[in-house]
Amino acid sequence: MKSFVWFVLVSLVMISCGNGKNNAEKSNNTENVPATEDITWKPEYQEGLAIVSKPENLCLPCHKIDEKLTGPSYRDVANKYENTEENVAMLAKKVKQGGVGVWGDVPMPANATITEEEAKKAVRYILLLRNK
Repeated sequence: MKSFVWFVLVSLVMISCGNGKNNAEKSNNTENVPATEDITWKPEYQEGLAIVSKPENLCLPCHKIDEKLTGPSYRDVANKYENTEENVAMLAKKVKQGGVGVWGDVPMPANATITEEEAKKAVRYILLLRNK
């Protein structure tokens, strides 16, 4: 009888904790995740973050997400430019060639080590950071 009671109790606990599904299965379902709540699951976010995080791409010494360093914060850039293909192309060109004047007198150096496609992925990541 004791074994039966334990079996029933354990079964009820397992059923009440998610119908046999573990939390990892539930958290991997990104289909219903609104972009306004969490953008970190998006491939564009993950790919772009990996690119701007590479030391050879020279992004992090001058830029942070929410803090102005030598250059503007990524969020300030995202709030200035809408996420359009024209802006992605224009900003990717600036990432590769460098520039001066839009954010002050300090020039942004050219990024010779980054490919055009990597620059576009980095820009798409940055533009995802726009305040809603």
